[in-house]
Amino acid sequence: MKHFDVAVIGSGPSGASTALHLAKQGISTVIIEKEQLPRYKTCGGGFVFRGRKSLPLDISSVIEREFHTVDIFLGEKLHFQTTREEPTITMIMRDSFDHLITKEAHKYGVTLLEENKLVHIEFEGDKAILTTNKTKISSRFVIAADGVLSPTAKMAGWNEETRNLIPALEYEVEVTEEDFNRLKDQVRFDIDAIPYGYAWNFPKKNHLSIGVATTKKRKINLKKYYQDYLKTIGITTILSESQHGFQIPTAPRTDGFVKNNVFLIGDAAGFADPITAEGISNAIYSGILVAESIIESNLNITEAQNLYTKKLNESLLPELKTGIWLAKWFYEQKTIRNIMLKKYGQRFSDAMADIFHGDRSYPKDIKQAIAKKIKEFVF
Repeated sequence: MKHFDVAVIGSGPSGASTALHLAKQGISTVIIEKEQLPRYKTCGGGFVFRGRKSLPLDISSVIEREFHTVDIFLGEKLHFQTTREEPTITMIMRDSFDHLITKEAHKYGVTLLEENKLVHIEFEGDKAILTTNKTKISSRFVIAADGVLSPTAKMAGWNEETRNLIPALEYEVEVTEEDFNRLKDQVRFDIDAIPYGYAWNFPKKNHLSIGVATTKKRKINLKKYYQDYLKTIGITTILSESQHGFQIPTAPRTDGFVKNNVFLIGDAAGFADPITAEGISNAIYSGILVAESIIESNLNITEAQNLYTKKLNESLLPELKTGIWLAKWFYEQKTIRNIMLKKYGQRFSDAMADIFHGDRSYPKDIKQAIAKKIKEFVF
């Protein structure tokens, strides 16, 4: 049975980039991927700049489009636009994007086991024994980077009932040349295009990625709101479209992020942004934190567990906690929100661009700040 220091489950941006960080420090690492790469992955494909800054490689070969300007719409009356020198959102397709990072990790010695589906984990002393549909290996650490539904987390004992998952629907859409040319140079978010959520239009190289997401966990006809949104952006003729439904974790798990030798990162841990539901940047960032923890611990499991928990509590978790409160207020208090955005909307748009660029995080005193502004309007 072959042994590795670290086994990473999943070859998405979080798993592949984490493996790359570890391999650069001489830590023997394997990526276990259930499919053959490259493979299609459901995702809007909007990669914000703070995530791009965290990647230690050039992704120019897989960029579909770059957008320095982002448009935010609230119905027909409110429209805010923010422009930055660096691209705020880079459009990628996850098949080529994930494959690029995985190939880079392989260059540094990472072993890739494709078409290997993890079916069982057991623990023997300080080792994890991983059984796939094709082989069996052992590792000192296991990093679960296998997405929102994470079979690895279930096998390792995490409670799925503690999760907060919201529904989203995304379409890859081919439209007429006239419509594509009209829409290809604008990335836009339409708040309230769906109850308690938003719609988006992400232009790719030759098609549009269009979707809707709601922050309320309830039964809702997503397809209806998608079709309504097509009318909003003036699309009447569709040449082809492929539908992809998925779930997004907009709150961290409540039963921890480490069990035995297993560490959760990215969507498996519930680290998507609560307001925008964007997950790639925090997935990469949490991978950096777990890689640093393993490296700094000198492969000591207890020390790595403590370091990872400490790093999460110092940075990512406080930001997500604030984001959860702000998202609830933003999507549920529409009347007050819209009144405030009429006056402060451009400031909000600029602040979100700063967050997308990693220049700031959600302010810890957001409750007090909003309460103060509300009083200004009421009294």
